[in-house]
Amino acid sequence: MNAVEIKKLSKNFGPKQAVCGLNMTVPMGAIYGFIGENGSGKSTTEKMICGLIPTSGGSIKLYGKDYTDEAVRAKVGVLIESPGCFPGLTVWDNMMLEAANLSVPNAEQEVVNVLKMVRMEGAAGNKYKNCSLGMKQRVGIAMALLGNPTLLVLDEPLNGLDADGMRIMREVFLDIIKDGTRSIIVSSHLLGELQKVATHYGIIRHGKMLVEMTADELDASCRTYVALQSGEMNRTKMLLGCKYSRVEEDEAGYIRVYDLTTPEDIVKYLYDNGIIVTEIKTDKIGLEEYYIDLMKGGR
Repeated sequence: MNAVEIKKLSKNFGPKQAVCGLNMTVPMGAIYGFIGENGSGKSTTEKMICGLIPTSGGSIKLYGKDYTDEAVRAKVGVLIESPGCFPGLTVWDNMMLEAANLSVPNAEQEVVNVLKMVRMEGAAGNKYKNCSLGMKQRVGIAMALLGNPTLLVLDEPLNGLDADGMRIMREVFLDIIKDGTRSIIVSSHLLGELQKVATHYGIIRHGKMLVEMTADELDASCRTYVALQSGEMNRTKMLLGCKYSRVEEDEAGYIRVYDLTTPEDIVKYLYDNGIIVTEIKTDKIGLEEYYIDLMKGGR
């Protein structure tokens, strides 16, 4: 059974169609990276999954049942935009208020458990307004975990985090799904960070799903290339462009050759033409470059 199954989902805001015949599948135990440019329909889709706005057409099933079913609704935890916290109250008091709102049994122990899960147990006495952005995001996830939901829907939880905050958030995601009973839908523009944790991906554009794939399928789809540097980069690029069909220079200052070839062949070819290669390596494009390629119609 899948955590989420969406068929031909649509949403209209007056004459504007924000989501158009969307199909989407989130397996049990997945971290589903939901990717798309601004205005692509990500947040609208997430809000429909959570029941925050009505659909205009199509179906949403959670664990095999219609998403409006009260029992299945209780299995969904949500963090969209920002946590609804009182700035002047402590993290603990905000959590206890949310637990009371949800009628969570054994509320104190539950709050202790979820704060520990998101690495916030040591900051429970901090006033919310004094928390860093990363801490506030983790408080929001802790709130979403109250009541032991099996599906979390998180909208841009990585935005604005520093490197350490992102590392902690990755650890939190992996801890949440480690027993296989929970699934996470997480949208983010930070594709390099998302690639470190996601098990599945859905890429949306203009309200339509372009592609869904597993992390292994993404890895198989990403092209391998040879990257190199030399003492004569302009001449090197010109020579390689005469022999290979796709040669590009990247932001780091490497020349990339995407054709099926080996570093040895390239080094020999350039040496025969009087150019010494100073550095060469084989690498593979990541999620961000795959996404950019897809948006350009490269696949």
